[in-house]
Amino acid sequence: MEYMFETGFFGTRAPIFMDVVTLIVALLPLLVAGAIYLAKSKRYKAHAYAQIFIFAFSVIVLGYFETGVRMVGGFDSFMKDSGVSHNYAVIVLIFHIAISVVTLIIWATTLFMAKKQVQLSKHRKAGLMTFTGVVMTSLTGIWVYFLMFVY
Repeated sequence: MEYMFETGFFGTRAPIFMDVVTLIVALLPLLVAGAIYLAKSKRYKAHAYAQIFIFAFSVIVLGYFETGVRMVGGFDSFMKDSGVSHNYAVIVLIFHIAISVVTLIIWATTLFMAKKQVQLSKHRKAGLMTFTGVVMTSLTGIWVYFLMFVY
């Protein structure tokens, strides 16, 4: 697991695991948009499989991220070399975590309730909320990365 802590590929202070996770988080809205496109193209089975795969992959990436962060000593160990106010970074981190958790819950509920959501309008609304949350999670995740490793 030592490879996780080698210098990343973005040219910042971040370890490689953080660069990998940030890249995946940055691409996540595009992946989800692609899965939504499948539904709009009336390829519902492909849409369902894509959503399940992207969700499962995201949960695995989250586990990888959490393992790396815990092994290094947590948020504070990353912030010690940052030029950003610790309090400001904590506020942004809490905002990011809140959005991420709510999005994860809505996304999971949407996946598990998809067959039971007889009314397509309910599923579309839940899907839109999920997509909005994924975009917000991506943007705030990138924001946290910049605060910890760029500034």
